[in-house]
Amino acid sequence: MPFSPLGLSPYVSPALQQALQQAGYAAPTPIQQQAVPLVLKGRDVVALAPTGSGKTAAYVLPALQRFFVSPPRKPRVLAQLVLVPTRELALQVADVFATLGRELPRKPHLVCAVGGVSINPQMMALRGGADIVVATPGRLLDLLAHNALSLRQVQLLVLDEADRLLELGFGAELRQLLAELPVQRQTLLFSATFPADIQALAAAGLRDPQRLEVGAQAPVEIEQRAIQVDSGRRAELLLSLLEEQQWPQVLVFVASIREGDRLAAQLRKADISAQALHGELSQGRRFGMLQAFKDGHLRVLVATDLAARGIDIARLPVVVNYELPRAPADYLHRIGRTGRAGEKGLAVSFIDAAAMPHWCLIGKRHGLAVTVEVLPGFVPQQAAPAPGVVADSNGGIKGRRPSKKDRLRAAAAAKKAG
Repeated sequence: MPFSPLGLSPYVSPALQQALQQAGYAAPTPIQQQAVPLVLKGRDVVALAPTGSGKTAAYVLPALQRFFVSPPRKPRVLAQLVLVPTRELALQVADVFATLGRELPRKPHLVCAVGGVSINPQMMALRGGADIVVATPGRLLDLLAHNALSLRQVQLLVLDEADRLLELGFGAELRQLLAELPVQRQTLLFSATFPADIQALAAAGLRDPQRLEVGAQAPVEIEQRAIQVDSGRRAELLLSLLEEQQWPQVLVFVASIREGDRLAAQLRKADISAQALHGELSQGRRFGMLQAFKDGHLRVLVATDLAARGIDIARLPVVVNYELPRAPADYLHRIGRTGRAGEKGLAVSFIDAAAMPHWCLIGKRHGLAVTVEVLPGFVPQQAAPAPGVVADSNGGIKGRRPSKKDRLRAAAAAKKAG
């Protein structure tokens, strides 16, 4: 069996192998090949792995084995904790636990704890204890404040998308939570990047960690296209491609909530089922929207980067970068939503004249050689930006006046320097 060499216990391997096969896992990915044996040996791990690399299964498999080979305890004692930056990613991780653990003779009681919804059902789910908790930091602190659970006996801590945890301002919450955890524990840190604050977190919270790195390269299963178009005709181009290519489902990335709402309304006006997913929606609406998209009842989901964290749609055929991501690293995060689990995928990026330098930067950072196409009927008329002016990722010009995000980053850097 393809996952046998990873070191899974013979007591649990057949059940996990069967679940992997049923879920469409043909063979272990590079990060799974490197991480699973180390985690099973009890090592702390710092793994740099991009979206779509299979990192979730890299810690879920050994976590399920750890649970199964441990003797049952009554009442249950929380032994494993997974911290993630967004609600959507928490739900995705919980789903992977359920999917890969469904053939186990004894299944863990897992609680997914996220904000944006009532805390009461989560507190009820924690009555009698839990074996595994997947949570966002803020909601976990709320549960601790309500004495709904204790972290004092956690044996395994996973920080998934650790760079996003810190980028989204969870640094203070993480320090509070780490203070509640036992010193003697196994810690796994998964991150797409390894900036200074992640290095400091690893130095403070991990014991002699083994560092792993999987190159942030676009999966070969993803075909990439770039189409030059004037910024004012992007919606028209998207509608044309939807009609011509007959894509059954598309995840469209935009740079702002306002643009997401506007585009979704335009698509609906053209009789295309579409919704905009962003952080200003209630959690119930976000869950319902994602479920409708997963069930195929929604053809187009228009999402901002933050709202799209953790979206995992099986066999999603197409991702469209309606507006380029501001950070070049986010390009691979975005397109990694298609072409998953060995499936073929297509990623299409719309490039206006102002964003062309930024597209070149993305290509340079990731070693891409994607020819920029010009389609009949959409020959661009806009001029390129003046020399020395850098294109913003949303098609505008990032010139003399810094954005709000840039000002916040500069203030944070100045504070650290001081």
